[in-house]
Amino acid sequence: MLQKLAISNYALIDNLEISFDKGLNILTGETGAGKSIILGALSLILGQRAESRYFFNQQKKCVIEGTFLINGFHLMSFFEENDLDHEPETILRREITADGKSRAFVNDTPVNLTVLKQLGEKLIDIHSQHATLEINDPDFQLLVVDSVAGHAELLSDYRAKFKSYKKDSSRLQQMIADSAQAKSDLDYYQFQFDELEKAKLDAEEQEKLEQELYALNNAEEIKRSLLGAYYLMQDGETAALLQLREAAHHLSTLEKFNPAIAELHERLKSVVIELKDIASEIENIEQRTHTDETRASEINDRLNLIYTLQKKHRLNTISELLGLQDDLSKKIEQAVHGDEEIEKLQKQIAAEKKELEQLAGQLAVNRAKAAPGIEKQVVEALADMGMNGSTLKVELSSTPSLGPDGTDSVRFLFSANKGHALAEMSKVASGGELSRLMLSIKSLIASHTALPTIIFDEIDSGVSGGVANKVGTIMERLAQNLQVITITHLPQIASKGGSHYFVYKDNSSATTYTRIKQLSEQERVVEIAKMLSGDKPGESALQNARELLSLS
Repeated sequence: MLQKLAISNYALIDNLEISFDKGLNILTGETGAGKSIILGALSLILGQRAESRYFFNQQKKCVIEGTFLINGFHLMSFFEENDLDHEPETILRREITADGKSRAFVNDTPVNLTVLKQLGEKLIDIHSQHATLEINDPDFQLLVVDSVAGHAELLSDYRAKFKSYKKDSSRLQQMIADSAQAKSDLDYYQFQFDELEKAKLDAEEQEKLEQELYALNNAEEIKRSLLGAYYLMQDGETAALLQLREAAHHLSTLEKFNPAIAELHERLKSVVIELKDIASEIENIEQRTHTDETRASEINDRLNLIYTLQKKHRLNTISELLGLQDDLSKKIEQAVHGDEEIEKLQKQIAAEKKELEQLAGQLAVNRAKAAPGIEKQVVEALADMGMNGSTLKVELSSTPSLGPDGTDSVRFLFSANKGHALAEMSKVASGGELSRLMLSIKSLIASHTALPTIIFDEIDSGVSGGVANKVGTIMERLAQNLQVITITHLPQIASKGGSHYFVYKDNSSATTYTRIKQLSEQERVVEIAKMLSGDKPGESALQNARELLSLS
């Protein structure tokens, strides 16, 4: 339900805000007053293209904001799929700058126009006397049948299973293609895998081998430096350890004179012990360091094998080679055992298809049962609106394959006149007849399922008198199940509304503005009287207006 519409800087509107009620809302006004402007602004938050030349003030941005109550429309999944906050009171906003740049928001979260349009279509349905393409759309016609059939849960179950069936079918095709390719490449994959497996690679060996080879190649220099360090610490005439021991002896003779010297003596002895340990470790490393041409040759051979494999496969590490080895193993496994997995999936898909065919059969039965009721109720509604002799035929046929909605295709055939052949509605109905036909169908759907807000833009053109009153009654009945906003020039329809809004031009200043106001009971009497007889209605017109409003 559209709760509130705020428009800023669009066409003749500087700032305008309208709060709508549930049920039937009526918009009336003089031709050119701005009723179509309001619809144009509303279309912007439904994702339509914007042009800055329609701005009221080219120096300011245009802002359109619609507040909707969305509980009951089952939109949670849409909001989750698009990472949007689902709020019972949801705000759609569109901002357009003078240079044509546009931004769109849903509950203050930026969205692209596609998302805005998709959500807008779920909240608002604008229908004019020229917008009758929907009624000829097979998807819409199927929606009508499904709404009356009342099998929403069954249809939802079918669609979920069909989606899984199609996903598995696509996976099967990919598996078949992959298996065929794997079989074709099996010898090549096996050769590569055997080569890697024979190498017995270890993820950490390359770094260790490179370090060991470096040590072997520099063994003489390492030994020389270690011996030098050991000599300076242990064996030299002025070795560090000899001098430190002498220093410790001197300190030991002074301990009795000063406690602080005793502490220094202990610390120095600790240093001597540590340096002695270091010298011993240096000696051990030096003794273990030696040239080994055989070992160096072995390491070179191993590293050359690793480098060759890395270069061949354009990889940089042994870990990446092991990853490739694992991938090759999987491809070989698929080539050898892929047919088993394919057969398993084929059986699963066959079972899914069988279940879908059963569900589709039940959907077909339900739709066939619903068709006569649709024909009867729509024809009765059309007769109420002055289209006696109309005939509607809901033609259902089966398709050879499963589709997203089952195996049924639907076609509405129509004749507006008794004795005339049935044909597709676009070929046999005028604009006014199609408008009344759409009104009848929408009224039928609304009695069975939740619909978005419907806006009728002067679809009452070409009707008058008693027929207009019947059209108004149908709209009134429709509004018992959903919000209806109707732009009309007929007093008989205007009198049916629960809320009545008057659109007018304000010429009180140097600039013309479009304004809107909700009419009080007495103002409605005057407005409907003017619609009956002109700008200066007499008492008879006023009395007639009161009768239309059931106020007399």
